[in-house]
Amino acid sequence: MVDAPFEAAIHALVHADHGDPFSVLGPHDGPDGTWQVRGLFPDARTVEVVDAGTGETLAEARRVHPHGFWLAAIDGEQRPYRLRIDFGTGPMEFEDAYRFGPWLGDLDRHLFAEGTHLRLWERLGAHPTEIDGVAGTAFAVWAPNARRVSVVGDFCNWDGRRLPMRLHHGIGIWEIFVPRAGRGDLYKFEIKGPDGTMQPLKADPMAFSAEPPPRTASVVHGTPPWTWADGDWLERRPGTSDLRAPMAIYEVHLGSWKRGPDNRYLTYRELADELIPYVAGMGFTHIEMLPVTEYPFDGSWGYQPVGLFAPTSRFGTPEDFRHFVEAAHRAGIGVLLDWVPGHFPADPHGLGLFDGTHLYEHADPRQGFHQDWNTLIYNYGRREVQNFLLANALFWLDRYHLDGLRVDAVASMLYLDYSRKAGEWVPNRFGGRENLDAIELLRRTNELAYGEHPGAITVAEESTAWPAVSRPTYLGGLGFGYKWNMGWMHDTLNYMSKDPVHRRWHHHNLTFGLIYAFSENFVLPLSHDEVVHGKGSLLNKMPGDRWRKFANLRAYFAFMWTHPGKKLLFMGGEFAQEREWSHDRGLDWFLLSLPDHEGVQRLIRDLNHLYRELPALHRLDCDPAGFEWLEANDSETSVLAFLRKDDEGRMTATVCNFTPLPRHGYRLGVPAEGWWAERLNTDAERYGGSNVGNGGGVRTEEVPAHGRPYSLSLTLPPLGTVVLEFQAGTA
Repeated sequence: MVDAPFEAAIHALVHADHGDPFSVLGPHDGPDGTWQVRGLFPDARTVEVVDAGTGETLAEARRVHPHGFWLAAIDGEQRPYRLRIDFGTGPMEFEDAYRFGPWLGDLDRHLFAEGTHLRLWERLGAHPTEIDGVAGTAFAVWAPNARRVSVVGDFCNWDGRRLPMRLHHGIGIWEIFVPRAGRGDLYKFEIKGPDGTMQPLKADPMAFSAEPPPRTASVVHGTPPWTWADGDWLERRPGTSDLRAPMAIYEVHLGSWKRGPDNRYLTYRELADELIPYVAGMGFTHIEMLPVTEYPFDGSWGYQPVGLFAPTSRFGTPEDFRHFVEAAHRAGIGVLLDWVPGHFPADPHGLGLFDGTHLYEHADPRQGFHQDWNTLIYNYGRREVQNFLLANALFWLDRYHLDGLRVDAVASMLYLDYSRKAGEWVPNRFGGRENLDAIELLRRTNELAYGEHPGAITVAEESTAWPAVSRPTYLGGLGFGYKWNMGWMHDTLNYMSKDPVHRRWHHHNLTFGLIYAFSENFVLPLSHDEVVHGKGSLLNKMPGDRWRKFANLRAYFAFMWTHPGKKLLFMGGEFAQEREWSHDRGLDWFLLSLPDHEGVQRLIRDLNHLYRELPALHRLDCDPAGFEWLEANDSETSVLAFLRKDDEGRMTATVCNFTPLPRHGYRLGVPAEGWWAERLNTDAERYGGSNVGNGGGVRTEEVPAHGRPYSLSLTLPPLGTVVLEFQAGTA
């Protein structure tokens, strides 16, 4: 017989509705000097408690509830024990999950309550470990409003009655150590909401690995120690990310850069063998990956993640991803992750209504629903959510030695009325449109990234005129290292799309960007967003016949590479991919058998090496002292020219002719007497051009022009850009 309270507890357990299973299950004191072992084994035929050392039977348990609650009474003092259970296939021995103490310590609970547990990944999630000499996995998940949480998986036949978890009251974390669960096991969380409604099985928000989509289970992996071999890279990394360093970023969607046989994905290891040498050989300094945080839908390109702590299993294991990063570092290439803290999808196994309440997202759709993308918006004002995102940013920099984060859709985070009409948004506490909680999150993320990981950078995709995005937080800025220059990209692509006969009327599209070019630390982006959704490829944005399209594109690339600002180019642009990008196939590498495409690739390689070789082209990329107009107003001939300088007197001149007419004897004033060597000409035959140019270079003449005492008489190639390096006294 059992008393009424105990009977009620058993009833709650077997109906998956008990919030404190450890108070009932496992070893407990019994009456009259006995002790009891209690367990919930719905499908068991027999249950025995046996001595952990000798295997001797201590007691046979009896079923005290028809739904599988068993109880064994044992005389004497408690001792180490195991369970011998027959599920119909013969007896098997198990450790009892309910005899182990808590996984979280006092400090973990304290830091989580404060919202300052910046290494949250070390305690939440699924961690293979050993407790009291027993191997298993510690599971921990935040679900403060749940009535009951169970871990389900391969190790319990996906039966939510078997492993209900321990609740840490006050912080809402549920945890349990499960003996015999180990690396590779699939699992999810079964959660009963506060109103008793059973939620869809939830993937682990802190999972470190996941099943390949479309399957959605988390995979036990943990964070095993790794021995890295990139110490030399990390030591010199601060010099590669400095504002004065050259930075040419190759933006890549790993799933469509190249495909294997039968259109299969390349693995992280195959990409390490093929992509990394290619990027290094092309002269790029960094790779920026479209999001690789686990995501369910291929067509989102990773921008709707559900597993922020797991590199997508599409391309391999976490170890494979680490290998990819290390290979990049060995080649001297930095690796940036496109990070998405702005929203998340509403897939039923994801974060939405995680514990039956709006836990991660705002409850009010005016704050919590993204109308543009049909996604959910994080509640940045909730300290646990902010802690989750801060820890995630640091996780990638710490665990995978990534060299920086490009933060997606920052504008959508900054403005409460982003893409909303009047009445569709909620003002902040001062009545304004600024999202104060998101601002706090972004500032803190940047402070931590730069403070804890020397040489790592953060880059904002921010498309508005929000002030001081890339200025320090102590000066009132957001603290990013760099900001994408979306205005420059839109203006210049608009100009290049015009027929040359009309360009004179749009000349300011090329010059306007210099009015604000040094208000931020800018990256000039020709990203994936410009070659999808019917926008066409970069090549096909260019007007004219085939020859003119290629000439325009080459001239534009040289204008970009010598313009102030760091550079970013999406894959395929470097060899003039003709088709619009599709995530479902690899790039059209066969085009490199055609001279025009090979010429563009050769140009990008040469531009990267020139950009890195000449300090004048990068040392003062973010400093107005590094730029000077030579000719900004010649709209009639669609010619412009500018000077790039460093802080030691070195200079280059870029001269662009955006018409198909060659211009002979074009007089250009320059600030110094001597030899100006022609270092690059986009019309050179090696790039597919007509080879109109200035030979080895041009010597100044004492003919005043453009307000300067010296000038050059130049031959400007049709739809071409020439780059000249000042070399005083050189013949």
